[in-house]
Amino acid sequence: MFSFRTTPLLEQEDRVLRKGRVAVLCNQVAWHPDTGEYLFETLARRGNLVKIFTPEHALYGPMVEGIETVEVTTTVEEADLEGIDALVIELQDAGARYSNFTTLLYNLFKRLKTSDADISVFLIDRINPSGRQIEGTLGIIGLPHRHGLTLGEVANLFYNDLGARFPLHIISVGAEAVNRELMAWTIPPFSDFSGLFTPNFYSGQCLWMGTNVSYGHGTNRPFEQFGAPWMEPLFDYNRNQGLRSWNDPDGPIAHSGLHIRWTRFVPSYGIYQDETCFGFQLMFIPGAAYHALNHALQLLRFVHETCPQFKADGLGRYLEDATLMNYVEGRLDWEGTREYIKAEEQKWLRKSKKYTLYGDDPFRIK
Repeated sequence: MFSFRTTPLLEQEDRVLRKGRVAVLCNQVAWHPDTGEYLFETLARRGNLVKIFTPEHALYGPMVEGIETVEVTTTVEEADLEGIDALVIELQDAGARYSNFTTLLYNLFKRLKTSDADISVFLIDRINPSGRQIEGTLGIIGLPHRHGLTLGEVANLFYNDLGARFPLHIISVGAEAVNRELMAWTIPPFSDFSGLFTPNFYSGQCLWMGTNVSYGHGTNRPFEQFGAPWMEPLFDYNRNQGLRSWNDPDGPIAHSGLHIRWTRFVPSYGIYQDETCFGFQLMFIPGAAYHALNHALQLLRFVHETCPQFKADGLGRYLEDATLMNYVEGRLDWEGTREYIKAEEQKWLRKSKKYTLYGDDPFRIK
């Protein structure tokens, strides 16, 4: 049973919510300005909250005394679902399939489909900070790199793809003013998703996590800059190639949707902690068309071709696509790769519009 609801969770009359044993899965975005409380605190005051699930990067503070707290990463164990009648979910996703929250939701739905537990799921939907733009190819769980859906719409898709039958109720983004008034990144879903421009880059720059290049982790500009100590020789690249700058249209990494600045940074933690990294800052031009994944693939190939120290041993698990890996490693040209991505995106557009809930569909850019 599936329902889409337009009134707030706390106004729902379902007996399972009011009298049943309730668990909550949430991160730090599940905070309400009217009460000054997290969702689990509000539900605890009602007297029937029995368990709190917290994903990674979430809730940097104490839970509710006397209520069991379970930390989860990409799955919820069968034993942890015992003794629960209703599960309330409120997470802020990042709009890309790399997020462990997305994988967690998929694995949770798989578990609930086959579980003997009789659990009703209530998901409080939120705006996708990465908007409706889509990018990339379809991966293992059926989503492209940047999917253009809210988490509630992703839940709707997973529910149907898996053929699930447990009760699923999506609480609309518009059910409460707070979800319309607070920008989606006001409370970051995780520390590196830090500001206004992060969504423009995340679906592409996240790929550096599968390499030995820093994506700016441990700086105040994660996903907006990248580099490594061994990239310093690139400083002379433009002069050697007869280019004016990194933004020269004839250059290998220039893009009309942003400015590229040669830079250096010192991460305070993570890969290359306390070492000087040389690389680039990407500066988005507001209103310009920018395909983060396509550009990131070109950046990866450039570093692969120009830096002998570059390693990409973990890149495959982020790309989830042999064609894209072949391009990065120089075995395919860009025109054929771009047409392949375009075909995959069009396939996703046809599928995804069946699961949208708000009257506007995802879109792709050229």
